[in-house]
Amino acid sequence: MGQSGNEREQNPGVRSLVEADAHLDAIEQFTVWFEEAKTHNAYDATAMTLATASLDGAPSARMVLLKSVDADGFSFFTNYESRKARELDANPKASLVFWWGALERQVRIEGDIKHLSPKESDEYFYSRPIGSRLGAWASPQSKVVADRKELEDAYQKIETECEDGDIPRPPFWGGYRVVPRAIEFWQGRSNRLHDRLLYIKQDDGGWKIERLAP
Repeated sequence: MGQSGNEREQNPGVRSLVEADAHLDAIEQFTVWFEEAKTHNAYDATAMTLATASLDGAPSARMVLLKSVDADGFSFFTNYESRKARELDANPKASLVFWWGALERQVRIEGDIKHLSPKESDEYFYSRPIGSRLGAWASPQSKVVADRKELEDAYQKIETECEDGDIPRPPFWGGYRVVPRAIEFWQGRSNRLHDRLLYIKQDDGGWKIERLAP
C-alpha cells in the first residue's frame, strides 16, 4: 500500500495523523480528508469499496460512489434487486473502504444499513442525467442476460416509452445509508510507521479514539 519503504525513506511524506490534530468527531475528520481528496486525488474521490456478506457469511465487494455524507452516515444508490441489495437486506451490516493514493490515505468504515426514504431517493434520481435514469429502468442489475443487444433493446424500449421526458424512479431503485459504528483513518508515514486512528461510536453519540499499531 502506498510507496515502498525505500521510496518513502528517500522522499518522506510530511502528512501525519496525530491525536492532537484530529477532530473529536469522526464525521468531521472524514469531511476534512474528503475535501482534501477531492482537491488532490487523481481519480474520483467518491469511489469506495462496499463490502457485504450473505447470511451464511460469504463476503462480496464492489466499487460504488458516495453520494452524500452527514452526521447520519454515508449514502449511496443502487438497484434494490441487485446482489449487494439482497445481501444488505438479509444481513444489514456493511463495510466501506476509501483509498486516496495521492494523499496516501485510507478510510475504513463499519456500520449498519438503513434504507433512505422514498423522498431522498426521488430527489437524487431526478437529479441524474436522463441517460442514467433510463439505464436504471433498462438494467436488471446482477441478473444474467443473453447478450449486449438485450440491454440495448431494453434501453431503446424505455426511451421510446418516455419520449415526453417523464422518467419516474423505478420502484426497484433507491438509496441506502451506512450508519457508522467504527471509522478508521490510515495515513501513510515513512519507515512503515503509519498512523492509524480508530473512532468507535459510543452510546452517548460521541466517539472514542484509539491508536492502532500499523
